[in-house]
Amino acid sequence: MPNARRLTKADFEALSEFRYQLRRFLRFSEEAAKSQGLTPLQYQLLLQIKGSPGRSWALVGELAERLQLAQHGVVALVSRCEQAGLVERVPGERDRRQVQVHLTPQGQRAVRRVARLHRGELASLSGVFRVGRISAFNDRS
Repeated sequence: MPNARRLTKADFEALSEFRYQLRRFLRFSEEAAKSQGLTPLQYQLLLQIKGSPGRSWALVGELAERLQLAQHGVVALVSRCEQAGLVERVPGERDRRQVQVHLTPQGQRAVRRVARLHRGELASLSGVFRVGRISAFNDRS
């Protein structure tokens, strides 16, 4: 049994505070996306594409993992974002069954607008979350 130590009141307080701050951030993020004309899920999709490590696009399967959604749900989300002019599908060069999802210029602008709104909120959480590179995001002007 991993970590069989008995949970203390302090453990519950720490977990409760973490969940509260996480939910507070998620609610802020949802409202920020809505204020810019995006659904929270559209923003999450655009963010995952923009933040794809080492490249400017992502595969549907990767997006499904990053969003923690079923692949068919991500396909539908990509379709809605494509209809809204936010993303475009590009067949893979080596394997045309693998579809790359790219941001359009409109999608680039949208994700930047919403991400800018997050700077202050992330700064307020710097003492709560210990996630690598969050401080690097906050340190940029």
